[in-house]
Amino acid sequence: MRLFVAVNLKDDERKKLYKAATPLRKSGMPVRWVEPAALHMTLKFLGEVRPQNVEAVMRAVSAVAVKAVPHDIKLAGFGAFPTIRRPRIIWAGAEAKPELRSLKHDLEWELAALGFERELRAFQPHITLGRASDESEAGDFRDLEDLIADIHYKGKIPIRQVDVMSSKLTPEGARYEILGSVPVGVPEKRKAAG
Repeated sequence: MRLFVAVNLKDDERKKLYKAATPLRKSGMPVRWVEPAALHMTLKFLGEVRPQNVEAVMRAVSAVAVKAVPHDIKLAGFGAFPTIRRPRIIWAGAEAKPELRSLKHDLEWELAALGFERELRAFQPHITLGRASDESEAGDFRDLEDLIADIHYKGKIPIRQVDVMSSKLTPEGARYEILGSVPVGVPEKRKAAG
């Protein structure tokens, strides 16, 4: 199964972000837009993982999450990877606070011990809003920069839990399921006592 580690948005924040991005969806650009229930921030994509290895992944994520510091990050701004003129991904930006960078870094190292390749690119936290069609052309996105500039959205994500999620690819897009959640900054002993 395809797995990744993520922070999910609260329902009200998902709705607020989805509503703010309405001009992008109405633009007619050849993009497969993410449904509101699927909006999340990926911390680490693991790829194909054998079912018998899921428990080890959960333990690794737990080991990192319990040592992390609960914090809030701001959401603001929109952009695209790799470029605004020829995007593959259209996203909403997330603040790269030291606490979030530390959580990401520690996940990379802990999961590398299980054989997952470490991500060497700089971490750019974001929420994927849509993926451009493979048949799209550069001219399809000529209005994207202006559309993005006109969207005024500010939100936040409380980083209080990390989710291990599965991703199933369907013709309508990816379908996500939370396989397990780990509280941030809550050691096992304190969880049991609380």
